[in-house]
Amino acid sequence: QVQLVESGGGLAQPGGSLTLSCVVSGSLFSLHALGWFRQVPGKQRELVADLALSGHTTYADAVKDRFVISRDDAQSTVYLQMNDLKVEDTGVYYCNVDLSGFGRTPLDPRSLAPWGPGTGVTVAP
Repeated sequence: QVQLVESGGGLAQPGGSLTLSCVVSGSLFSLHALGWFRQVPGKQRELVADLALSGHTTYADAVKDRFVISRDDAQSTVYLQMNDLKVEDTGVYYCNVDLSGFGRTPLDPRSLAPWGPGTGVTVAP
């Protein structure tokens, strides 16, 4: 079974940076499109960024030009580099993979792996 373990969250000041990591096990990591999602209390989980096998990336408007998604197939890890953090970036961040095997984005909600525990990010002065 596919398992996702996110890490790297924490407390940051506005304007600061954090790098989130997500180790994926139980699948052929190099075959999957990947994504990072964010959830805040009272709201649905939303896509922050995704990465197709082609290298094509998509970012939510709120994080464009500040966040960068990347992957290391040798380490079965997907990263989210978060720069110029804002208070509104606060939330729990989750990664996921599209298990359909097509490697395309947007990620198919019907093909996502079971969600991991996420990693919390708090941006505050």
